[in-house]
Amino acid sequence: MGLFPGLPVDGQAAFLTVTEVTGIIRGALDIPALAGCWVRGEVTGCKRSAAGHFFFSLSETRGGKSAVIPAVMFRGNAAALPFDPADGMDVLAFGTVDFFEAQGKCQLYVEDLRRAGEGEKHLLVERWKKELAVEGFFDPGRKKSVPAFPRRIAVVTSATGAVLHDITNVLSRRYPVEVILSPTAVQGDLAHIEIAAAIGRADGKADVMIVGRGGGSFEDLFPFNRPEVVRAIAACTTPVISAVGHEVDTTLTDLAADLRAPTPSAAAELAVPDRVDLLAGLGRDRMRLSDGMFRQIERRRDELENLRLRLRPVRYRRRIAEQRHGLSDLEERIVRGCMQGVERRGLALSEMKARLRADDPFAPLQRGYALATKGGAVVRSARGLLPGDRIALRLADGGCTVVVEDVYDAEDL
Repeated sequence: MGLFPGLPVDGQAAFLTVTEVTGIIRGALDIPALAGCWVRGEVTGCKRSAAGHFFFSLSETRGGKSAVIPAVMFRGNAAALPFDPADGMDVLAFGTVDFFEAQGKCQLYVEDLRRAGEGEKHLLVERWKKELAVEGFFDPGRKKSVPAFPRRIAVVTSATGAVLHDITNVLSRRYPVEVILSPTAVQGDLAHIEIAAAIGRADGKADVMIVGRGGGSFEDLFPFNRPEVVRAIAACTTPVISAVGHEVDTTLTDLAADLRAPTPSAAAELAVPDRVDLLAGLGRDRMRLSDGMFRQIERRRDELENLRLRLRPVRYRRRIAEQRHGLSDLEERIVRGCMQGVERRGLALSEMKARLRADDPFAPLQRGYALATKGGAVVRSARGLLPGDRIALRLADGGCTVVVEDVYDAEDL
């Protein structure tokens, strides 16, 4: 048995390879706490390679004990740094701790690097951003639209800075409107309180509000990341355009505003239309209306000419003559039809009169006959009479009453 446990015996391997050991170490470091973490320390041994990578260490001395961890920041991330790290600098580094097997050491792979004081504020802004997002202050659905033709614009900025001058210059050139200033400090420890108050004062007094300041460092723009300013903007009934810093700067004010502009001058351009463009558009509209009017006039002129040709006197008289001729023929047919109808009805009346005359019981009286009645009844036979009966005789022109003296048959006549 060997002196040390695990030592190879009789050619049988009882050991780990270097690769296996480094793999175990690397696997042990693969934990959430070391992935995507912020590490604070002092920069030591900082070097920049010809390829643009930064190699340094982060060290810390606490309680008489020192600790150090190697770090590397590759060129892609290093190019975005606003400063160059240097020895002795207190920084916050964001990255992942991993094991570099080729050199057998743990090191921090840095993705972002910030000065310690500024870095703490960056972390604070990230926390505020998440909290305010949960409350809905950055929700696109709550954003208001900027009116196309405002009459008054409120500007929340410093009364002495260049921002107000830039905004008024752009407005006077593009679309002159009334500008009201709600002055405030735009940087400093208490600037956020003044900015929120200035926003509240200006709300409801204009059609559009511009909240802005010029460019500056993250520290200079920090008041525009404060929740007080975000809440003041969210509470506005007036549409708000944020114009804080330069185009590369983004603050929480930009996220809460109804519209974000890269610069204060750009905010003024977004707030109002360009009167040059409006006049050009009016000119184009005037030309379209004029052309349309002239086309309508030409069409109406052509229609009138067609009507004039269709209603020429010669053609008109010819049509009247044709209509008169037709009326004359119609009149003749109507008269002829009426005469024929009268004749037909005259013949019918004659026939009817003849029939009535033939059926008239008094017609024979005209020929000397008489109509005898007894008690109102027509006497039709001598057998119905008795001597002494009184009968009435009706003649053609009158009548009389007679007394029957004698009654005899026709054979006795």
